[in-house]
Amino acid sequence: MLEISFLRNNLSEAKKRLAKRPGYDTGVLDELLAADDERRRLQADLDQVLGEQNRLAKEIGALFGQGKREEAERLKEQVSGLKEQSGDLQKQHDDTADAIRTMLLMLPNLPQSRVPDGRSAEDNVVVKEGGNMPELTDDAQPHWDLAAKYQIIDFELGNKITGSGFPVYRGKGARIQRALIAYFLDKAQERGYTEYMPPLMVNEDSGYGTGQLPDKEGQMYHMTVDNFYMVPTAEVPLTNIYRDVILKEEQLPVRMTAYTPCFRREAGSYGKDVRGLNRLHQFDKVEIVHIEHPDRSDETLDEMVSYVASLVESLELPYRILHLCAGDTGFASSCTFDFEVYAAAQKKWLEVSSVSNFESFQANRMKCRFKQAESGKNQLVHTLNGSALALPRILAAILENNQTPEGIRIPEVLRPYCGFDMID
Repeated sequence: MLEISFLRNNLSEAKKRLAKRPGYDTGVLDELLAADDERRRLQADLDQVLGEQNRLAKEIGALFGQGKREEAERLKEQVSGLKEQSGDLQKQHDDTADAIRTMLLMLPNLPQSRVPDGRSAEDNVVVKEGGNMPELTDDAQPHWDLAAKYQIIDFELGNKITGSGFPVYRGKGARIQRALIAYFLDKAQERGYTEYMPPLMVNEDSGYGTGQLPDKEGQMYHMTVDNFYMVPTAEVPLTNIYRDVILKEEQLPVRMTAYTPCFRREAGSYGKDVRGLNRLHQFDKVEIVHIEHPDRSDETLDEMVSYVASLVESLELPYRILHLCAGDTGFASSCTFDFEVYAAAQKKWLEVSSVSNFESFQANRMKCRFKQAESGKNQLVHTLNGSALALPRILAAILENNQTPEGIRIPEVLRPYCGFDMID
């Protein structure tokens, strides 16, 4: 959620940044500030009326003490009128404050100035490519055929048990899933991230805290009886650990990691792009989250991008890094870099990670602050997160790119975790 104080003090910059997002009228910022002006006026009027009430209440007490009952009763009638007036002002103030909050909740984060202009994914900018493209034979198979051939993933069985998008991993397929999770968690711990095992359901406050609500409400699985939401990513429970928390400046940065299954409805997805592991309703992912000092968040974002690149490179996968344009940058993000790996049998790029800086957008929703060491004042932190990594498309690329006549070769770094060198 954007800060009213920032918008008021930096309106020109805010309009310029919001204008980078297609479809958003910067006039909404003027409406927002006008509503806040009205809220301030109502608060001033309310304070004045309440002050007069308090003054008269003291005078009434003094008059009763002096035995001047008639004068006291006349003043009590004035107080009664003031109470009615203050009640009306309080309701107007609260209604205006609620309208302002609704407007703020619907406003996306402001893209950074370095975010490329553009309207859609076609305008994203490739900033780096790495790894070597595999050379496959003409009869190379996509991962869904390889999964059936080696009996490591059963998509039909998952469809029987639950529905499409819920695969069943078996044998070496299950073991390589477990190997990838353990490998990613170990690498995160080596980088100084503290591992958590959070709940897989969150409450409504947590959803609003990180910006999934109200923006992505239709994409989340909602447990209506208890009003819980299945986590779409570990970002939500991890970041909300620090909701309503004031940190000491020396505690920053906070680095967290977690493995969770992730649940997404993926409403509207259809066609060839959802086949196999390309798009699932339930999938495994290791997430990294930073609670960071505002002065260091951009530097931290670059470090996180470098770290995710090192993971992909260690898996011997060809990859590219995209700087998302403003039109493709997520609702809560101010700057995002996506990672894609190349699945050679499909001959297509598959997204496997998004690494984002949310600046103070999530922190303002969650009221996550730190106390400045010198001034003692409270300031909003910056939050960042990234997939490190999401498993399904990583596994798809590993299966497709490493197929040989003898079987599927396991990347060297995973062999100690898998306990085997080949899927055959």
